[in-house]
Amino acid sequence: MPIKSYLVHPQEGKKMELANVLSEIEQCEVLPAENKDVLILVTETDSKQEEEVLKEKLDSINEVKLMALVSGFDTPKK
Repeated sequence: MPIKSYLVHPQEGKKMELANVLSEIEQCEVLPAENKDVLILVTETDSKQEEEVLKEKLDSINEVKLMALVSGFDTPKK
């Protein structure tokens, strides 16, 4: 199952709106930074196909200015 973490920079003044949008997505957990205008996003999906669908959904969010992948790994199913 792919698990990835991102630093997400919102459009100017859209941090909380973006946090709310991302929180509505089932595969996402969002943590707002307290001292910067940035969000920490952790995603977890069940398959590479689900990961691709999620990536397309994330790419379509207008409130995102920049999203940088920090870490990612895939745990094989047993």
